[in-house]
Amino acid sequence: MAKPLRIIFMGTPQFAVPSLEALTASDHRVVAVITAPDKPSGRGQVLTPSPVKEFALVKGITVLQPANLKDPDFLRILETLKADLQVVVAFRMLPEVVWKMPALGTINLHASLLPQYRGAAPINRAIMSGEKETGVTTFFINENIDRGAILFKETMKIADDDDAGSLHDKLMETGARLLVKTLDAIALGDVKPVQQDTIVLDMNRLKPAPKIFKEDCRIDWEKSSVEIHNLIRGLSPYPAAFTKIRISQKSVIVMKIFKSHVLPCVNTEDFLPVRSPGTVITDQKSYLNIACADGLLSITELQIEGKRRMPVAEFLRGFRFEEGCRVE
Repeated sequence: MAKPLRIIFMGTPQFAVPSLEALTASDHRVVAVITAPDKPSGRGQVLTPSPVKEFALVKGITVLQPANLKDPDFLRILETLKADLQVVVAFRMLPEVVWKMPALGTINLHASLLPQYRGAAPINRAIMSGEKETGVTTFFINENIDRGAILFKETMKIADDDDAGSLHDKLMETGARLLVKTLDAIALGDVKPVQQDTIVLDMNRLKPAPKIFKEDCRIDWEKSSVEIHNLIRGLSPYPAAFTKIRISQKSVIVMKIFKSHVLPCVNTEDFLPVRSPGTVITDQKSYLNIACADGLLSITELQIEGKRRMPVAEFLRGFRFEEGCRVE
């Protein structure tokens, strides 16, 4: 084993915690953790530390929470730590003065197979696009977001029943292992970074992963049942795909949908795509099907405003759809 590296770790959400845990268990030394400032949370708006900070404090690691990454005082502290390398997992964009500081540079763990799905929401976007596989990538950070030289990748199948939540958890653990592999290789000098421009043969085939906004979550029932099903999977459990139910001229409620499945087209009235998209088909007891452009989508788990998430049968015990009701 080569000389262990002095590491500064930068991350905030739960996705980053297994990576930090794996690094603290490795031969390398995490000399400090940089994470977001504590934020108000819950009804009482109590200041709450990030998951990364909570783990770091338990391990006795120095924690820095700069509001401004260009703050001179913060930069001076960073220099005194004399890190060989900085590791970024689910953190914010770094200024050049920060990512260039260590002698060995700064690496990032990204939850996609770069150069595909560059951006803030790679897990969501991969499922929403109907991908059958994804993975994690380690790469050197440079001045262009998610475009630095690639170090290592690991591919993973996306199961038919995966949603953003389950895939997040799988990639979180796989990414932690890949990160340790990457640091070990860097310590040994056994890395051959690959420039992303040499991988991209056709720029038009690249799929971006921009941040998810509210309108990205609204279901368009004019689309196919598979497209809508993938949208629901890709946004579950958060922020969740939604539709609106008009129960009267003046009353509309929002329904979030967390689970669904595509119904096969068979030669019966209930399953043929004979109704216009958005039409609700239900027995008011056990199933809730909605017409799409090419057939029916069965909703199995949902939530309406002011209620908790629940299975469809439980929902139907307390809610009745009027004849000819539609979602929009």
